[in-house]
This record gives sequence, structure tokens and C-alpha cells, in this order.
Amino acid sequence: MTDPDPAVPTGSSNAPAPSLAERYGRARTGSHKPGGLPGQDDPWEEGDDIRPRPKLSVGARIAVAVALAAGVATAAWFTIVDTQRDPVTYADVGFSVVSPEQVDVTFDVSMPPGTEAVCTVTALSQSFAEVGAVDVEVGPDDSRTTRHTVTIATTELATTGVVDHCDLR
Repeated sequence: MTDPDPAVPTGSSNAPAPSLAERYGRARTGSHKPGGLPGQDDPWEEGDDIRPRPKLSVGARIAVAVALAAGVATAAWFTIVDTQRDPVTYADVGFSVVSPEQVDVTFDVSMPPGTEAVCTVTALSQSFAEVGAVDVEVGPDDSRTTRHTVTIATTELATTGVVDHCDLR
């Protein structure tokens, strides 16, 4: 017994491969034409009701580009308005419980350079009760975002420390 030749396909006879329309169930009965090979008929003939998607006209392309530009401009406008309305933002970075009477909280504050803000930082217990708080004066600074670490004295063991809010001065 000899091994089969790896260059010869196995499993079927020399039947022609089905056309794309037949493969995806869109062929009409009796309309089988071998297609897709050079020198043979086009499988996307006019009578098949299956045609490639037409390309967009120049006017449609311009309309899509204008709509996309308008969407980007609107998003930029809302971002600018939101920044002007609430120019101070903050982000909690982390905390460290030093002892049952003390917790260190690290946070970032972003605001326009040269402005001042007051941030209220709180320490919370396991039941989310406030067990300590401190107001921190931030700024003025030359950079937009600054990192701060504050120590909060607590009345009992704190399990977290967070920034409650920041307001411009």
C-alpha cells in the first residue's frame, strides 16, 4: 500500500465547486454556471438580483464628511462647555491606613494653572460612616494637574479615604 499523493485533494470527485450564489443559498433553480474563474461567465450577472454594493456618489461622500465633522465639533463644544462649567476635577489615587487614629490619602487635582481650590477629603469606616475629614487648600500652581497627600486624624479605624469634593476659591 502506498501513501496518497499530498498534492491531490481527497474526499470528493472532480465535481466543480459551487458558485457563490449557490454556496450562500441565493441561486435560482436551473441557473448554475461555473463562475469566478478567468475566461468564464460572471457569477454576478444582471438577472440574478445579486449585485455588489454600489459606491457612494461624490455628494453622498461630502454629506458623510460634513456630518462627521459636525459630530466632532459638537463633542468638542460640549467638552469645552463642561470644562468651563466645572473647571476643577479630582481623582482618588490611593490611601494608606497608618494606625487606628490616622489615614493618608493621595489624590490628583486638575484645574486651570494659577487658580486655587479647596478639597474636602474624608476617611470612612467599614460601615461607610465618616470617621475623619480635612479641608485641603490646593494651588495656585503652574501645572494643570497636581498630586497631593494628606493625613487625616480619625476617631476609629478607617478602611478607606476619598476626596468628597473640590471647589474653586
